[in-house]
Amino acid sequence: MLNNKKILYSGMQATGNLTLGNYLGALKNWVNVNQEYESLFGIMDLHSLTVRQDPTQFRQKARSLYILYVASGLDPEKNCIYFQSHVSGHAELSWILSCFTYMGELNRMTQFKDKASKHADNINAGLYTYPVLMAADILLYQADVVPVGEDQRQHLEITRDIATRFNGIYGDVFTIPEAYFGKRGARVMSLQDPEKKMSKSDENPNASIYLLDDTDTIIRKFKRAVTDSDTNICYSLEEKPGISNLIEIYAAVTEKTFEEVEKEFEGKGYGEFKLAVGEAVASMLKPMQNKYEQLLKEKSYIDERIKENTERAQAMAIKTLRKVQKKVGLTEKIR
Repeated sequence: MLNNKKILYSGMQATGNLTLGNYLGALKNWVNVNQEYESLFGIMDLHSLTVRQDPTQFRQKARSLYILYVASGLDPEKNCIYFQSHVSGHAELSWILSCFTYMGELNRMTQFKDKASKHADNINAGLYTYPVLMAADILLYQADVVPVGEDQRQHLEITRDIATRFNGIYGDVFTIPEAYFGKRGARVMSLQDPEKKMSKSDENPNASIYLLDDTDTIIRKFKRAVTDSDTNICYSLEEKPGISNLIEIYAAVTEKTFEEVEKEFEGKGYGEFKLAVGEAVASMLKPMQNKYEQLLKEKSYIDERIKENTERAQAMAIKTLRKVQKKVGLTEKIR
């Protein structure tokens, strides 16, 4: 705990293009709560290496993600926004924690099974031990709270298990992190297949709204969104998953209830509703897009923030790492 504030930790992988789902499900919540905590937000580039990356594009994507964090409203002078790979403690602590993690625990991780099925030609050890690195990310900074979605619950649970096990052997070393669940409205599904989540890696370009899509592109994608043969705009996940997805998005963007959305569009057709959703999303994203374009031109400002925040993250990380190294009996460096 720093400055009497609890520590919040989260991050995103530096691959693909962030979607509306990433924004409403995570980034917007970070912006809403970051001032309540001592907050760290990582560009999780080490995690991204479980899939082969084009080096040039990878570096560009990572920097773009950093700028998007800032453009979305995360102040890099008040929050520690940094690159995971710039702090060697992540990898060092991950190795130590892997020696306190059981194979059975990793075998139960559903995300490994899911990712392995999608990358059958590259089922590497990093993909398997990914949860240990994630545990190191969180525990390295003694995080009190971690924003999580349903797909990350398992990773936080194994993090808590590893920390509890280590503390049971060596004493009170790690803070046991708690899950933080943001406000409802984070469920954003594919516009072409409302049975699955909107994804950065979807091969169908019409399935996802990307944060840097222009207004015309956003509206066009919503006009092509899959709905149903009915014309009644009402929320029903089982009977009308497509239109329900659009209602959830519109409600999240306009901060209205489902009932208010249904009443607003009572007697109106799908075409009019899709246009309204597209316009609302485009309007919400426009200020962030403008800020992003401005920050792209301010290279020295971004470089300075990266340098400062790397130093902040390293200072926090080294305290935990040295404590862990001493506890397990590693020989201290002569300084």
